Amino acid sequence: MKLTRTPIELDIADRRLCAEHLRPDGAAAAPVLVFLHEGLGSIAQWKDFPAGLCEALGLPGFVYERQGFGNSAPLDGPRTPRYLHAEALEVLPAVLAAAGIRDYLLIGHSDGGSIALLHAAGHPRGLRAIVTEAAHVRVEAITLAGIRDAVHAWQSTDLPARLARYHGDKTVATFAGWSDVWLSESFREWDIVAELPGIRCPVLALQGADDEYGTPKQLAWIAGAVSGPVDTLLIPKCAHIPHFQARQTVMNALTEFVRRQLYSGS
Repeated sequence: MKLTRTPIELDIADRRLCAEHLRPDGAAAAPVLVFLHEGLGSIAQWKDFPAGLCEALGLPGFVYERQGFGNSAPLDGPRTPRYLHAEALEVLPAVLAAAGIRDYLLIGHSDGGSIALLHAAGHPRGLRAIVTEAAHVRVEAITLAGIRDAVHAWQSTDLPARLARYHGDKTVATFAGWSDVWLSESFREWDIVAELPGIRCPVLALQGADDEYGTPKQLAWIAGAVSGPVDTLLIPKCAHIPHFQARQTVMNALTEFVRRQLYSGS
C-alpha cells in the first residue's frame, strides 16, 4: 500500500513545531491517529511504526515534534514540573486545531503516554480513545534509577552523538530538559492519578514487563483510576519501547483495539 508523507510546519505560540501527515492510499478521512513521542523522541525516532499502523488500519496519521525536539524550535529555558500538563492541555489542543484535526485517537509513548492521559482527562471534543505505551502516572524509585542510568550513559558512552542525529545542536538542551526536571526535588511528588477519573474515553495501556523506567504498578494505577473502559497489557520480555521490542504484539493489540472502537461501539 502506498503511503504519502506530507511534512508541515506549525506556528504555535510563536514557536515553530515540525509535523508530518501520513495518508495511506484509500484511507478514510478520519479518525486521525495522532502519535506523541517519548521524552527524548522525534518524528524520525518513531521510524516506520506510525506508517505501518496507519496502513494496517487504513487510517490517516499525524506525527509532530514538541518544542525542544527534532527539527522543532529549541526550548525557551528549563522545564517546570507542570510541563506535561502544559503540553497536554495547552500545546496539543493548539497543534490539533492548527493541523485541522477534529476526530482523532492518541497514541503516546512514555512522556507522550502521560500527555495523552492528561489530555483525555480534560474530555476534549473529538477524542475517540487513547493508547499509552510505558506511560507514567507517578514517580517510582525505578524511574529515577533509570534516568540516573541514562545520565551515566550520556556522560560515558556515545549517547550524545546518537541523539544528535535527531536533535542536532539542541541535543544538550534536549537531554538536560528531560533529565533535570525528572531528577529535581520538585518533581519527586509528581502524581497525576487523581486526575485520571476525568478520562471517559476508552484506554489501552501497554507496558513492558522489563521496563527500566517503571513497574507494572503504572498499569494498575491507570486501570484503577480512569472512569471509562480500560484494557491493559503487560508484555513479557519487553522493556521501555514496546513498539520496537515487541512490535507484532503491539501492532496486533493496537489494531484490535482501534477497530473495536470504530466498529463495535464499545
